[in-house]
Amino acid sequence: MFRGKNYKESAKMIDRANLYDPQEAFALVCSASKAKFDETVELHVKLGVDSRHADQQVRGAIVLPNGTGKTRKVLVFCKDERQQEALDAGADYVGGQDMVQRIQKENFFDYDVVVATPDMMGIVGRLGKILGPKGLMPTPKAGTVTPNLTQAIQEIKAGKIEYRLDKTNIIHCPIGRVSFGPEKLMENYSALMSAIIKAKPAAAKGQYIRSCVTASTMGPGVKINALKQI
Repeated sequence: MFRGKNYKESAKMIDRANLYDPQEAFALVCSASKAKFDETVELHVKLGVDSRHADQQVRGAIVLPNGTGKTRKVLVFCKDERQQEALDAGADYVGGQDMVQRIQKENFFDYDVVVATPDMMGIVGRLGKILGPKGLMPTPKAGTVTPNLTQAIQEIKAGKIEYRLDKTNIIHCPIGRVSFGPEKLMENYSALMSAIIKAKPAAAKGQYIRSCVTASTMGPGVKINALKQI
């Protein structure tokens, strides 16, 4: 794989065989960032579970203490009488059957999160094959199927993220921007890791946290000793 000059320079700063304490890891990620934009910092956590089994799923949502550094666009499905409430809370788009048709016919995807009231799931369910593969389908577990629209929208705008296993049993999540600095990234990391540990399935056996790596958008990965400072 071709690596650019900046990546190679950054990689020299990091010992790929070493497990770094979290605070040191985030300091390295920030100092190794060479891009001309404010890079997103991501966390990749491999778990000792099998996502093929329903009783070993790990999924949830959390409001990061310092947000993600990105303003997320929210689409809300609700009845006509609640649409103004959703807009007042900060929703970018609201609708009902009209929005379902827009998504089906126009491939409308100018949003990052979809929220729905429980009484709308009958029609939103028709979008399962469209929204599901994109990770946009609202679910009660993620707090995106809820009667409390104002709270849900405000939490998303404040930096609420959803974490879930992929097919390789890894959770991938943004935890901020390089401009946050090590301390704020550390606070977000601690909150996310605590939530993941709390969500450990009863059916999980053996070592739960297998590995933990952080990296900026264009930078090399830094391995974290996830047993420290959570």
